[in-house]
Amino acid sequence: MAQAEAYLFTGPETGEKNEAIARIREAARKKSGGTEEYTYYASDVRIEDVVSQLQNASLFTPALFVTLRSAEQIKLKSDIELLVSWIKSASSANTLVLTSEENSVDKKIEAAILPDHKKIFWELFENQKPQWVEQFFRKNGFSVSSEAVSRILEMAENNTETLRAECSRFFYCFEKEHVISADDVEKILSHNREENAFTLFDSMADCTKTELQRLENALAILQKIRATKESGGTALIAGLAYSFRQLRLWHSLHAQGSPSDLQLKTSGFSSRKSREKYTKAAKTWTAGAVHSILALLSATDISIRETGSALEETYLCMLIYSIVIKKGLFCAEYVQV
Repeated sequence: MAQAEAYLFTGPETGEKNEAIARIREAARKKSGGTEEYTYYASDVRIEDVVSQLQNASLFTPALFVTLRSAEQIKLKSDIELLVSWIKSASSANTLVLTSEENSVDKKIEAAILPDHKKIFWELFENQKPQWVEQFFRKNGFSVSSEAVSRILEMAENNTETLRAECSRFFYCFEKEHVISADDVEKILSHNREENAFTLFDSMADCTKTELQRLENALAILQKIRATKESGGTALIAGLAYSFRQLRLWHSLHAQGSPSDLQLKTSGFSSRKSREKYTKAAKTWTAGAVHSILALLSATDISIRETGSALEETYLCMLIYSIVIKKGLFCAEYVQV
């Protein structure tokens, strides 16, 4: 009996991952004559509702195309069994794509997916990134100096989706055939930098600054994030939780000495930038503190969902204060710094 159309894409390289999803979506659309598309996060939806939706036909289109992100958070036995049961069911016109920025999800889910329907998307290696940036500019009619490439790579997250977004900014500011210089990078990226959960983590983790400086910088970044359309508290917490889970893994890898280069790469620390980032973070928070912070992030997420937007900003400010000043301990009382 044929299996349903289910895919599993894991790993930190979001750009190539999203391109793969787009190709599958287009193929599903052509095959069925049209699809009704939905995207969910595992932390925000009941798995039984997703499976129920997949089991039923769409009222408006021949097939459904469902993307379920943060699949590593599917941990309840009943949810796993329900999902695996659908994946192993008879052939369906509907398609499910499970994604995770981590390298794996529950083993039973992984085992249920056909081998050619799952892939880990690793970050670019150090020697691949400059070439990727140069080729991206060349395809769009621009040239870029080697110094400018280095500056871009220092300032952008190590995945092609972020690199593509950052590099595309230059196309609106200069005529084609312009040679992008290091000064151009400073003007365009430094002065117009978008803040997000990952830049917030970097600011809180900067062990070269005092606790008070880190707190002030982090709260300033929070306000910038809150001023954008991507300001949802639960999404921000999800990004921070990912970074702290990676830090927990970093501590685990270093608990028995120095891990090999292969161990680091297979754990998602392939770039020099990511290794420097988590080296700093490990000096800021111990393994024990990271466990406390992850518990605090989970509790704050629950509180925001229960109370809605009314107290969201208060919860987020308390969260940052507790992470920076109290190393993840719940904020029972204010401490003068």
